[in-house]
Amino acid sequence: MKINTLNWVLLFFCLPVFSKSQTLSGTIVNLEGERLSDILLIQKDKGIHSHSDLNGQFFLSGLEVGDTIEVSALGYESQKYIFNSQDFTYPFLLELKASTYQLKQVSVKSTELATRQMMKMDISRIPVSNSQELLQKIPGLFIAQHAGGGKAEQIFLRGYDIDHGTDIALQVDGMPVNMVSHAHGQGYSDLHFIIPETIDYIDFGKGPHATEQGNLATAGYVQYHTKDKIDNSSIGIELGRFDYKRLSAMLKLTNANSPTQAYLASEALYNDGPFESPQGLRRYNTFGKLKTSLNDKDELVLSLSYFKSTWNASGQIPQRLVNQGTISRFGAVDDTEGGTTGRLSLSAGYTCKIANQAFLKTNLSLAQYDFELYSNFTFFLDDPINGDQIRQKENRGLLYLQSTLYQQISQYTNLQIGLGARVDQIKNNELSKSLNRKTTRERIALGDIDEYNTSGFVELEWSKNKWQINPGLRLDGFAFQYLDQLSETTDILRNEAFQFSPKLSISYQAKPNVGLFLKASQGFHSNDTRLVTGLRRSENPVAGVVGLDVGTIWQIKESLILKAALWHLDSEQELVYVGDAGIVELSDRALRTGFDVGIRYQPTQKVYVFGNINYANARYPELPRGKNFVPLAPNWTSMGGFNYEHRNISLGLNYRYINQRPAVEDKSIRAEGYFIMDAFANLALKNITIGLSIENILNQEWNEAQFATESRLFDEQTPVEEIHFTPGNPFFSRIRIAYTF
Repeated sequence: MKINTLNWVLLFFCLPVFSKSQTLSGTIVNLEGERLSDILLIQKDKGIHSHSDLNGQFFLSGLEVGDTIEVSALGYESQKYIFNSQDFTYPFLLELKASTYQLKQVSVKSTELATRQMMKMDISRIPVSNSQELLQKIPGLFIAQHAGGGKAEQIFLRGYDIDHGTDIALQVDGMPVNMVSHAHGQGYSDLHFIIPETIDYIDFGKGPHATEQGNLATAGYVQYHTKDKIDNSSIGIELGRFDYKRLSAMLKLTNANSPTQAYLASEALYNDGPFESPQGLRRYNTFGKLKTSLNDKDELVLSLSYFKSTWNASGQIPQRLVNQGTISRFGAVDDTEGGTTGRLSLSAGYTCKIANQAFLKTNLSLAQYDFELYSNFTFFLDDPINGDQIRQKENRGLLYLQSTLYQQISQYTNLQIGLGARVDQIKNNELSKSLNRKTTRERIALGDIDEYNTSGFVELEWSKNKWQINPGLRLDGFAFQYLDQLSETTDILRNEAFQFSPKLSISYQAKPNVGLFLKASQGFHSNDTRLVTGLRRSENPVAGVVGLDVGTIWQIKESLILKAALWHLDSEQELVYVGDAGIVELSDRALRTGFDVGIRYQPTQKVYVFGNINYANARYPELPRGKNFVPLAPNWTSMGGFNYEHRNISLGLNYRYINQRPAVEDKSIRAEGYFIMDAFANLALKNITIGLSIENILNQEWNEAQFATESRLFDEQTPVEEIHFTPGNPFFSRIRIAYTF
């Protein structure tokens, strides 16, 4: 009886306390009524925060009458609201007024959100004029072109020579760009089908830490998101040195107030480059996108893309010929290199609200892809009569499905569950010896590839006060099939693999302007189907990577943000299929350790300064000291610049730097570093914008791509191993005029 009486007394005194705490719910929109997602709401005194969901709705628990919350978002004026009792009775509507992007709008409460917002700042202040520059927007990521402007770029990140995409996952609107078991190499990624004017923002992460990212996301991932709508139609023309010509257009197809938004974009490009044998690059792109709200809960997005490109190439030339004066830096040994490629893709995204703060988002992508490339790396090393030119060719169908459930369980927990499937069917994946890009002399490899990847992941976000903990787990399954058309038998070679990938991220808000984070995860990339099924069956068709990041994001003051991280990557030993030779090479276990430091500074609304410095120590720990360097892995890289905007004028200066690095394991051959500066100026009049871009304003002689290659020329008796390179552009200027209507 005494216990029951005590319970009632405690309930009597505690009831008023519990009744004070209430939940605020509502929707965040802009002045046009469009719902805004990923908007941060904070009650600083109590350490309470939340984000608006995919439908612009939010729930914020633990509030009381009289509490003040702050609402902030990049591109919108910050707001403060003091709530009264009526605000908790009905759903609350928050309207945000658009403003120019400012660094003080970036929130360091979430590391991922701050990273996305800073990337938006970069894109808004530093214009992008081609797909190559889209990749160079990622801090610490460097690229190199070495076989004409139509071939995918070589990528470097965190001590990796990623080749064309083996260790970085690239996507556009949820559609994968990487091509597994590609004729030229694992993960080959051609981004030239992107029209740069259509890009809205870029989401990226370094290391294998993103739970929703699976195959190939070891050094990191990059997701490009295209605009859902455009405000006006436009047409532009660009002219530059080396017979550079580009015509682009953006056509708005719907009214501004329509629930359906649609637009069409297109470009045509021609460029000979600085080479003595003109590369004759021709590229045609068309992209269309439609987004419609079916009702208050459902949303449908459709996009269609067509891309075609043809080009010639001067290839990689040996340093000895340039030193002897036999050819110039822009000359060629075999100028019949080059290729053609194309891509037709359809993507559909459907988002539906299935319960309060529960959404199901599904993306389906279909693509038809073709590729043909002619290369000659060794000249007359293997065949002193006909030369060593090769052809790599394939025709591919791709299907990709990803469905993710976003479920807000409570004020403090958020659950994501995802299921995915990818099917690649490749016909006539070919490697052949060729002559003058016309005659097929011998087939080295020819076969059909079927590769299947199914996946599932779960991630829980727990957030309370100053802590945020995100554990996650992925499971990927692979099925590999290869039919060798050159074999006397018709047996289909098969293999299977499963990969568990645990993930953990922890964030701590040490101060309102200082965030700390720790990430520890496992990632992987699959090996080539031809490797794991036939030529040399691997015991492990999947190569794993373990990664660790420890860092901080510090808003030193409203106008200055510093982000820094120490990181470590441990890549296990793997067998690599060399698409250029049809052979298998052993890649030893590699350890990579380094740090990244980046700053964003906006002292005034007119001036924006950005920069980063990155260090990577890449070694093979099981090889003898001094002979264990990872070839072509950059040690020091840096990029940065500044932008000035005043009224209708915009000026900018950017730089990028990469140091000298080993080209072979014992560092006896080295690839040269470079420091390049670019500049731009834009003048915006009423309906006309005039822009001038200058690459390599100091007119430096620099090597864009470099390899230690053993080759033999037609008149040489013995082969020579040395640096072979593709020269970077000299001083290159182009002017752009765009008309908006």
